[in-house]
Amino acid sequence: MELSELSAVFERTVGQSNNTRLQGGAPEPLYEPAGDDRATSVIYFRNDYVSSALHEIAHWCIAGPARREKEDYGYWYEGERGETKQRAFESVEARPQALEWIMSNAAGVRFRVSCDNFDESTLDMSGFRRKVRAEVPAFLERLPTRAETFIGGLMAASGCYGALHCETYKELPG
Repeated sequence: MELSELSAVFERTVGQSNNTRLQGGAPEPLYEPAGDDRATSVIYFRNDYVSSALHEIAHWCIAGPARREKEDYGYWYEGERGETKQRAFESVEARPQALEWIMSNAAGVRFRVSCDNFDESTLDMSGFRRKVRAEVPAFLERLPTRAETFIGGLMAASGCYGALHCETYKELPG
């Protein structure tokens, strides 16, 4: 799926009705809520990468109303993390990456797990892939409303209707 089509699906299915705009070309991902100086919330994603857009949309779909009132949903970000901080990061990131995986399948694009840390000595990619896969069944049982609407739009646009089938997620993600 091309980025322009993904953006159109977002706008049509959930963006406009939730006063939220998707914006590419950012050097780093960021969510900015609507406020005094901004009439619309903005989900910024890295450069013009479909995977970055889907990842940021997954965070947005999971975030509740209180989190969507805070910049970057009130979460922290540290680029370099030791092993303890990396495990904490993974415990927070497994859910959005699982939802991103489902969205990627719905859009017909490749998904790759990201530990987002350049210190490879702290990484357990296999373990994190298992954490991501372990989150998928709960989403398949009950998707957040915005995610369900968006995924439906992605499947209709891409023709990839297997995204909501358990069999799709038997193997560990890439």
